[in-house]
Amino acid sequence: MTDTPRTLPYGTWDSPVTAEDAARGDALLEWTGFLGQDVCWTEVLPGEDGRSGLMTATTGGIREVLPAGAGWDVRTRVIEYGGRPWLALSGRAEDGIVFSHGPDQRVHRWRPGTDPVPLSPPGSWAGELRYADFAVRGDEVWCLRETVTDTTARTAARHLVALPLDGSAAGDPTRVRVLAATHHFMTGPRVEPGGDRVAWLGWDHPDMPWDTTDLMVADIRPDGTLGQATPFMGGDRESVTQADWAADGSGTLYAVSDPDGWWNVHAIGRDGHPRNLCPRAEEFGEALWRIGLRWCLPLLDGRLAVVHGVGERRLGVLAADGTLTDFDDPATEWHFAATDGHRVAAVCSSPTRRRTVVLADPATGTVDVVRAPTGARLDAYATTPHRRTYTGDDGEPVHAHVYPPYHPDVTGPGGELPPWLVFVHGGPTSRTHLVLNQEIGYFTSRGIGVVDVQYGGSTGYGRAYRERLRGTWGLTDVDDCATVARGLVADGLADAGRIAVRGGSAGGWTAAASLAAEPDLYRAAGIYYPVLDPVSWRDETHDFESRYLDTLIGPWPGAEDRYVKQSPLYGAEHIRAPFVLLQGLDDTVCPPAQAERLLAAADDRSAPYRYLTFPGEGHGFRRTATIADSLTAELRLYGRALGFAPAH
Repeated sequence: MTDTPRTLPYGTWDSPVTAEDAARGDALLEWTGFLGQDVCWTEVLPGEDGRSGLMTATTGGIREVLPAGAGWDVRTRVIEYGGRPWLALSGRAEDGIVFSHGPDQRVHRWRPGTDPVPLSPPGSWAGELRYADFAVRGDEVWCLRETVTDTTARTAARHLVALPLDGSAAGDPTRVRVLAATHHFMTGPRVEPGGDRVAWLGWDHPDMPWDTTDLMVADIRPDGTLGQATPFMGGDRESVTQADWAADGSGTLYAVSDPDGWWNVHAIGRDGHPRNLCPRAEEFGEALWRIGLRWCLPLLDGRLAVVHGVGERRLGVLAADGTLTDFDDPATEWHFAATDGHRVAAVCSSPTRRRTVVLADPATGTVDVVRAPTGARLDAYATTPHRRTYTGDDGEPVHAHVYPPYHPDVTGPGGELPPWLVFVHGGPTSRTHLVLNQEIGYFTSRGIGVVDVQYGGSTGYGRAYRERLRGTWGLTDVDDCATVARGLVADGLADAGRIAVRGGSAGGWTAAASLAAEPDLYRAAGIYYPVLDPVSWRDETHDFESRYLDTLIGPWPGAEDRYVKQSPLYGAEHIRAPFVLLQGLDDTVCPPAQAERLLAAADDRSAPYRYLTFPGEGHGFRRTATIADSLTAELRLYGRALGFAPAH
């Protein structure tokens, strides 16, 4: 680094953050838990075809828990987006774990010093079997089972089942006990500690889990079968996104639900009446995109560890009297939290910290690093982001995360404004996080600004904000992104002639729709594995999202005209900006046919494009080479379209 920054045109800065760094630098750390006293987590390994290893920290460094060299992939494909794939069988490390193995989706049991052995029978394409979200009761493991009956995952059935821990069901499917099937979609079971009840969440088409869910409770009979399941909370436009029993044996059931418009924590006693423990205009939960996520963790002393906030997430401890005390830690995002009843393991991050596995102790208020972030050598090239809220033409707020260009040794010429990329997150009922992000750093360290739009429909701001997208997908999201882009221009940060848009999945929809709707605003686009044709997508996508459009656009066929007019394909022939389209050929959420319809509709003479496909990649790229090739293609496009020559 130099004391006097060089002056170079924006976009041309020579950055040490390579495309390969962006692909592998931010380790994807997920699904924490405890194996005895040790914290474990899953970690995606891009250099090994994106498999998920179960890792732990030792005095000798980070190592895999399962036998090395065998390629164990701790991952489940339940509802395509996955879920909690492993569980320690007890508080003793010697009892081992159960886990779902990615390639065959079978449940396996592993004990230290042994090889994993299967607990579940093999599936076939007469019915592929997937499992997630485990609980242990006696000599059985209880979990969610998904039976997928076609290769595109368009048809599926779900049951709560019990698998014998002795492995007898591996060769004899009749040994699998079906416990319940109350709804088309369900979470795994939560067994009352020391009690005789079990709880789970369920919902049916056309609802998504952030629209309406039911919290179900059933008695466990002496023979291990379940009594009649009874709804305790939810229903009628109320979303229970998590339920867990008190760990202190009191019989209290905690539910994270939004009857008042925010996901707050409720306590349900044996009388069945819920009580909001901490009424706040804050979210104590998230949209349930993955089965088994938790944000409210009962501790053995009767308190709750909770993850909460508005547009961010802090870790706190909630007492029975409603007092909430946050940990004194700079992390602004906490994910994949788990507890052993005393301590909390989680993945956390912030604008100055990459994803890190930590161990938080509510007794002392301390937070210790278990798995340090990777890519720290590049932290000096990370920009300092900030939040900004703009106001749309309809008077509604539009939240955004602003990442200005930054390089410690380079600055832009006076009088020149940098090119900007409008990032559009997927979901669309989701959000992104204001954190140190290596993919964003790939662009900002080259002199390209990034603004990450939390458009109407995003989570983290209450039900009313996320329902701004209800019936208006392809309109509200497009308008909000344009509001933010024009806001950057009005703030004097961006040149109106140097703005591009990029997004993946639902974000790809918005990016493509923005090119058609705002031809004078965007000069290029990067479009990843997009939804594009809602009419055909209803029949082409997987079961979980097959009725999603009922709320995003409207019920079919009554809203057929809106399906046509709100589609990115509507007016696609008028797209004038160049774009690059990136698609995994094994994608069952947004199949390649979606991408190819845009290419058929666009005029490549006025809007030249590149179409890059990747065999073996599904929805969301996992391989280092795929991600790096995609980013390189994007950068070249933006250089040509926004008027700069990338250094490399």
